[in-house]
Amino acid sequence: MQTGMYYEREDKGSDDWLSSPTDKGRKVWYMSRMREYLDRHIALQYVLRRLISLIPILLGVTILTYGLMYISPQDPVEMMLQGQGTAPDPEVVAAMRHQLGLDRPFLVQYFDWLWRFVRGDMGVSYIDGAAVSGKLLKALPNTLKLTFSSVIVTILLSVPLGILAAVKKGRVTDAVIRFLSFIGNSLPNFVVSLLLLYFFALKLGWFPVLSSGSPSSLVLPTLALAIPMTGKYIRQVRAAVLEQLGRQYVDGAVSRGLKRRKVLFGYVLQNALVTIITLMSMSIGSLLGGTAAIEMLFVMPGMGYMVTNAVTGRDYPVIQGFVVWMSVIYIFINLLTDLAYYYLDPRIGAGMEVK
Repeated sequence: MQTGMYYEREDKGSDDWLSSPTDKGRKVWYMSRMREYLDRHIALQYVLRRLISLIPILLGVTILTYGLMYISPQDPVEMMLQGQGTAPDPEVVAAMRHQLGLDRPFLVQYFDWLWRFVRGDMGVSYIDGAAVSGKLLKALPNTLKLTFSSVIVTILLSVPLGILAAVKKGRVTDAVIRFLSFIGNSLPNFVVSLLLLYFFALKLGWFPVLSSGSPSSLVLPTLALAIPMTGKYIRQVRAAVLEQLGRQYVDGAVSRGLKRRKVLFGYVLQNALVTIITLMSMSIGSLLGGTAAIEMLFVMPGMGYMVTNAVTGRDYPVIQGFVVWMSVIYIFINLLTDLAYYYLDPRIGAGMEVK
């Protein structure tokens, strides 16, 4: 029926039907849907190109990781036997090396390890014989909780304070916020952790000293990470907002009668989101790898706690799994950040279309 109506209108030999309100709305709807499809198609093409280009990077990371472990002076079999409390007998070591395939050429060992790694078999720990994938999955939830809680607290503190400092530039409020941000940014995580433990755990007894898995035990580690990051974020948010406030479009919007609050939160903050997302992606990438100092101080069995014990014990399979995990995390976080740029900044989206 719609097709017949279309040909009936076409036979009239006139474009008057385009001028009716109903047909204009239908045309706008069709055009918007087509634009949405093209946008999704461009983004999908960009994602596929990025994923394909990342394959050589991941292969290079795996080769370097396995190669460094391969040339290590310590024999993996001897370390495994020592971890089990057994004296490494030469005959037993030779038999186990043959059984594990460690007497084969490097490339044969590497591709065998890579094939097992792709299927989820990351090997077993030399210290306790547990599967590396199981150790990573066990440590990951604690790191995820600590990462997202600290990032959320950092965003909630730094974005309002950074905007306030930019709006109150040159005033007492700006000076106080900048002073506090300098102090927070200059304090290392472990110093903040020790101060928080001393005052809020030992003196006041408000929070537990060691992590027990409860929400209260997550407060101090979160603050220990959030305070230094907040100091850094405030300075960056303030600089980004000040840069946008100096643009001509702000003066133009105010001169047309828009309220400064509307201009600030509707235009300036949206344009400054690119800087905020960049900082957030960098923080999430580093935090997902685990923060060894924080997790060791609060005895939180996360990724940093696990890899610290692996390094001190020369547990090479765990180190290999952790390094590849970190590489994958950084690659996909960078990809998600680029996609966020695509939807927030039309100029970056245009750059993707050109590519």
